Amino acid sequence: MRKKIALDMDEVVANVMPKFLDFYEQEFGKRLTRDDYWGKKIYDIPGAAHVRNVLYDKGFFRNLPLMENSQEVVKELSERYDIFFTTAAMEFRNSLEDKYDWLLDHFPFISWKNFVFCGDKSILRADYMIDDHPRNLLKFQGKGLLFTASHNTDEDRFTRVNNWLEVRDFFAQEED
Repeated sequence: MRKKIALDMDEVVANVMPKFLDFYEQEFGKRLTRDDYWGKKIYDIPGAAHVRNVLYDKGFFRNLPLMENSQEVVKELSERYDIFFTTAAMEFRNSLEDKYDWLLDHFPFISWKNFVFCGDKSILRADYMIDDHPRNLLKFQGKGLLFTASHNTDEDRFTRVNNWLEVRDFFAQEED
């Protein structure tokens, strides 16, 4: 029986940061550098709380760029594991169609039957979960991998992976 990997979408396989940076620049006339936001969410920067509202816009999630190497590594993993995309899409109702179409476009080798749109990831059952939010890993009963994002830099309760090449290396070691 193949083991299962639950993969988050935003800030794990889909890079939301470029859209947030573009929106911040449009709103404030300044392009943020990594030093400006590292260690927090862009909308936690004083005066920028309203930037989070773009998450409710239809189309926000549709054209996100891929995280570097995610497509290739997920393809490799799908040959040995059952892959499930597990994204907390319920808060942003317009994201459902966008995320569905995005996943079909970028990961056509993963069946739509393996897309899980939920509000609370504590119901998920898999052997591994890769997520950028510690709250999703806290109640997870399998092995949680924390994918590095600017908002989780101080977190140390989980095995951390900084990029998709490290994800590849982690699973290669698991198989040895």
